[in-house]
Amino acid sequence: MDVRSVVLTLYFGVLSVLTLYGAHRWYLLWLFSRHRGDAPQPAAHFPVAPRLTIQVPLFNERYVVRRVIDAVAAIDWPSDRLDIQILDDSTDDTAALAAEAVAAWRARGIDVVHLRRDARTGYKAGALAAGLALAKGEFVAVFDADFVPAPEFARVLMDHFTDPRVGMVQARWGHLNRESSLLTRAQSMLLDGHFVVEHAARNRSGRFFNFNGTAGIWRRSCIDEAGGWQHDTLTEDLDLSYRAQLAGWRFVFVHDAVVPAELPVEMGAFKSQQHRWAQGSAQTAVKLLPRILRSSLPRRVKIESVFHLTANAGYVLMVALTLLIGPAVWFRRGIGARELALIDLPLIAMSLVSIAAFYLVSQREAYGSWRKAVRYLPVLMAVGVGISINNARAVVVGVTRRETEFRRTPKYALDAGEGARIATRSYRARLGPDTWIELAIGLYFAGLVVAALADGLWGAVPFLALFAGGFLYTAASVLAVGTGTGTCPQ
Repeated sequence: MDVRSVVLTLYFGVLSVLTLYGAHRWYLLWLFSRHRGDAPQPAAHFPVAPRLTIQVPLFNERYVVRRVIDAVAAIDWPSDRLDIQILDDSTDDTAALAAEAVAAWRARGIDVVHLRRDARTGYKAGALAAGLALAKGEFVAVFDADFVPAPEFARVLMDHFTDPRVGMVQARWGHLNRESSLLTRAQSMLLDGHFVVEHAARNRSGRFFNFNGTAGIWRRSCIDEAGGWQHDTLTEDLDLSYRAQLAGWRFVFVHDAVVPAELPVEMGAFKSQQHRWAQGSAQTAVKLLPRILRSSLPRRVKIESVFHLTANAGYVLMVALTLLIGPAVWFRRGIGARELALIDLPLIAMSLVSIAAFYLVSQREAYGSWRKAVRYLPVLMAVGVGISINNARAVVVGVTRRETEFRRTPKYALDAGEGARIATRSYRARLGPDTWIELAIGLYFAGLVVAALADGLWGAVPFLALFAGGFLYTAASVLAVGTGTGTCPQ
């Protein structure tokens, strides 16, 4: 087999697997449409409010610590049935700010405690486990530092636990700074697709879905029965979710309960977040997929679990496609329009059109219209391409089960339009080698676009331009902000 045959075989093989994941996205849309009217309702109402513990894990959150403590302290729940734990592993002035805010709320009669550990063992999972050992509640809510729950949060979610089989109830994430930049708009669409379509489709059709680490409530006995918080993956939330559902617990997603949070305003922070999520999901897949496949779960649940836990493998395939597409276009420079329409376009459409449909449906469902979102679709797709190297590397590390540090996502409490002020803030993400690789690949694809235009390969231009734009936008977004001064914590 000559080089041309090898390249084209690999090219179409990678494209075919990406098409399979695209077909799965269409399947989720079908499930969502089929179960659109099946939103879960509480079985009954608690005659007496059960005891609720709220946990807020912190690590170096000086800009948002007061905001989150004020928000959770204002949650509407009987004061004699509520206790709040500020689980603070900070190494900077966050600890002093948290202590001050806790003291102020304690003076107002709120049962809130500031818990510190000698060592950050197990990172977030370790903090949650340590707090759980001291918790008073039979139910436990968790909020990350950048979330701002409304006072009615607990009232809206808790009655779902009147069904004794329900182990966790998850609210939908909202976005405090959705309009801040192109990056935050793209992120909001990505998250809306995950929550509005994926969570609803999976939950309402009887498939597994996951707690997202924040803005949800657990039944404590569910956590205990599932084996507790474990820190052998970077996505302790995903790991515990699957172990709990494997143990027979039922989860509920409440679409109408929205808890807003801050989206990362710099590309470096966004990439760090995505790296952690991709690595953790790969670790969870390696850890739990064999157990899932050996279980007596229905086949539809097993298949969906495979697609869910291996979804980030798509980034590895995207990197492979990045390496193959240039040679593949060159070797097929004499291709006719008929061959392109019969072979390439259906494969590409299954992936790209499914992405467009997936996220436009989520925008229509979340905000009542999808028309305004159309203009941001190219940015969303470009960002997805641009972070592929970052996320592919994370998946490879996750599959090998190498232990790495938990890299938190910096939060700045910036309002819309304040992104330019990030250069004055601590916690900025460090500049890594990926940025230079992304820049080089972006320039390479820009050259391919010029070559395709010169050779009259019009059908290849949009596809090549997407790759060029994605890698250049990602690299330029990091370089434009600059780098931190070594103060970015892990």
